[in-house]
Amino acid sequence: MVNRSESMSQTRRRILKATLELATEKLTVEIVLADVAARSGVTVQTILRHFRSRDGLFDAAVSFGGQEVAAERAAAVGDISSALDAIVNHYELRGDWVIALLGQENSDERIKGITTPGKQLHRGWVEQIFARELLERSGIDRTMLADLLAVATDVYTWKLLRRDRDLSRDATQQRMRHLVDAILASARERN
Repeated sequence: MVNRSESMSQTRRRILKATLELATEKLTVEIVLADVAARSGVTVQTILRHFRSRDGLFDAAVSFGGQEVAAERAAAVGDISSALDAIVNHYELRGDWVIALLGQENSDERIKGITTPGKQLHRGWVEQIFARELLERSGIDRTMLADLLAVATDVYTWKLLRRDRDLSRDATQQRMRHLVDAILASARERN
């Protein structure tokens, strides 16, 4: 019984990973169950047995992807160097895909269901990593500081530096660090 349960769990994980991989290659509306089945090495019927429908599969993939993203971005509170390293690594892995999703969010409710929690995740990440700096402020100052730190560490900032300017991964991270340091120094001066 344990082996069967473990096998089902591994199959489910393979299907979810295949769905996320396909989502990096094509628009969500273009993904069909046959493609997911082929990519994950199962049948369409197996997918339906696990997730009941295409929508059920996508809902589960969003949840699964969110867990992976949170793990990729994990860093110790207050450790700015490791936090920036984690976020840039995350953008190197998923940044182009996220930018593509953001470009579709206003025309596809399912995509908006991915990007909205993603934006909330990023804001929560900023508030967690910079908790000490944020706790030293209140009201509008706290909100403004969180806004500025969110912008400095956002996927669009990564895109502007990494893709538009064609900087290296390390140069991109250095510039993001410089932005963060400048924002924090300015906040300390105002305090």
